[in-house]
Amino acid sequence: MTDEVLVATGLRKAYGARVAVQDVGLSLRAGEVLGLLGPNGAGKSTTVGIICGLTQPDAGSVTLSGGVSLASDESAYKRRIGLVPQDIALYEELPARMNLELCGALYGMAPDLIRRRTDEVLAMVGLADRARDKPSTFSGGMKRRLNIACALLHDPDVILLDEPTAGVDPQSRNAIFDNLEALKAAGKALVYTTHYMEEAERLADRIVIVDHGRVVASGTQAELFARLPAAQTLQVEIDGEPDDAALAGLPGLTRTGQRLDVQLADLGRDTGPLLAALHERGVKVRGLASSRATLEDVFLHLTGRALRD
Repeated sequence: MTDEVLVATGLRKAYGARVAVQDVGLSLRAGEVLGLLGPNGAGKSTTVGIICGLTQPDAGSVTLSGGVSLASDESAYKRRIGLVPQDIALYEELPARMNLELCGALYGMAPDLIRRRTDEVLAMVGLADRARDKPSTFSGGMKRRLNIACALLHDPDVILLDEPTAGVDPQSRNAIFDNLEALKAAGKALVYTTHYMEEAERLADRIVIVDHGRVVASGTQAELFARLPAAQTLQVEIDGEPDDAALAGLPGLTRTGQRLDVQLADLGRDTGPLLAALHERGVKVRGLASSRATLEDVFLHLTGRALRD
């Protein structure tokens, strides 16, 4: 390992004949958000379970900086990991503060440290004024935020978040995003699993796309978009309806009535030559609009199916 906080290699997990994870590898640096992206059932939660030590892999290894692993020192390993599970994991009839105090006791934290960290993480997730209230009185978004506070109490190096915005309202989702961006700025390393491409596009520095338990692509967003034949689309509104001969030889172009959709690798570089070619063919342009590719487009290109299938 070099500057990586966590390295996972060759992870495999099967349940009978069904292989949930096959040869998955990833790495994570301090101050980085790694998006683990894929449709439901792709193997994201199983991968997270292996990394945090809740699921025993059939093969592969996970190592933290300093050479710490579950095999070498399980207690030290788990103290450096924080988990925000996909399902809410709270004692509904215990006040929020007592939920956190229980987590601190399970980690063997000193009482004075538990009290200090409880105040800090409740303030961070915006629940300081609800410390004495029971989670059973909370909204779904507030419960998610308390779950995040539980994962942060022991100040872990690596935080695993398994679809933490599932079922929450837009306001709580934005509050969660703000929390994660603050953690990143503080140097924490985060693994964020989701099947919502827009969340990964906002948060992730690098992305690992999984499908049917395998990694189908990984890299920065720019690197993933570079795998598309065209990363941007230019919509051209034209006068009249020129015949097909006038548009022949223009690559990546489709026409719907008086609109042309043109696939471009580089909008800034390719728009000028395209407009010049249309002018030469006598095609009069009335207006332009553009759109860029999304991670959904990348996934569809690589697998032939949508992320949310």
